[in-house]
Amino acid sequence: MAFLLSMAGMARLAASITRTEGMDRRDHFAGLNVAIVHYWLVGMRGGEKVVEELCNMFPQADIFTHVARPERLSARIREHRIVESFIGRLPGAKSHYQSYLPFMPRALEGFDLTGYDLVISSEAGPAKGVICDPDATHVCYCHSPMRYIWDQYHVYRAGAGTLARLAMPWMAHGLRVWDQTSAARDDHIVSNSSFIQRRVAKSWGRESEVIHPPVDLEAFAPATDPAAISNRYLYVGELIGYKRPDLVVDAFNASGRALTIIGDGAERRRLQQKAGPNIRFLGRAPFEVLKHEYAHCRALVFPGVEDFGIVPLESMASGRPVIAFGKGGALETVLDGVTGSFFYRPTAEALNTAIQHFETDLLNDLDHDAMARHVTQFGRNRFRKEMTQSLLAKLAKRADRA
Repeated sequence: MAFLLSMAGMARLAASITRTEGMDRRDHFAGLNVAIVHYWLVGMRGGEKVVEELCNMFPQADIFTHVARPERLSARIREHRIVESFIGRLPGAKSHYQSYLPFMPRALEGFDLTGYDLVISSEAGPAKGVICDPDATHVCYCHSPMRYIWDQYHVYRAGAGTLARLAMPWMAHGLRVWDQTSAARDDHIVSNSSFIQRRVAKSWGRESEVIHPPVDLEAFAPATDPAAISNRYLYVGELIGYKRPDLVVDAFNASGRALTIIGDGAERRRLQQKAGPNIRFLGRAPFEVLKHEYAHCRALVFPGVEDFGIVPLESMASGRPVIAFGKGGALETVLDGVTGSFFYRPTAEALNTAIQHFETDLLNDLDHDAMARHVTQFGRNRFRKEMTQSLLAKLAKRADRA
């Protein structure tokens, strides 16, 4: 009987697929039991912002994760029932959860998802490998296949401690086998960018659909007084190896230009020790400080290879251009010569050359209207619409097969 009711509900969803405009999209999924699976909930970064938007779409959803720190989560996420795996009960897991990575595949498979009609896994750490009912629809929203076992493996290993460096070759091989095998459990995969779509194909051998993540564009605004724009550049992000804050510090040490760094991480102390007086560190700044720095910087510097990169769009929504490394998700968000410019070699010299080019050829001719038009295509409403259409199509397909 439960099966028949579930399939009848899916049939109603299929009939509504052409009526997504002008409706509260949550109505399409009323009556469905929904589970959202996320790797760990310990802060509000890009992946958690996607979970937050999924919570808006599915107010009835339960959330499953390895470790949760509710005090660091948004009010919207905290409204939902959050179920931790056994990882959350292990010693020190709230702060050192990544140390338990080898146990996470088994932890995921221990979640009881019986009775859920729709399962959405949010993947960048182990999340997609849950076991669902045969009649459930499982859609994976992939921020990235796990970087530390695939294309960023050697970067992470080089920056690891002695014990981790010794253990990683043995641990990573088994995780790669499980990661690729568990990808076959997903009915459909959504990648957050074309760059990640290529990673998914290379790592998992699966095709995927591209839907860019939601960006809260309304939270940011250009400076009200253009004369208040400073000559300081801005870096925003974690201070960890693959994001390349070291490259930025080296470049600004060499040039003497003013730089503000917002963010924290394992590299902060080392970077502060070698940074010149022209570089200031604000740590994990409050949102109002972040918003002000975005709106009043000369330009954002974005030096890493990111899966998608919400930070450049927040900068552009604040009316400020971006100087980005020309690889990864930035190629899908930054318009060269319109909303910013690129450098293509990961060196301090190449970054300084790009900054000089920006100051000479672009800074005084920025088209702020073009920048504003460009960022509108990455807002939250667009994400909800595209995810709704994608999910309805997959649910209808499952209903048709029944």
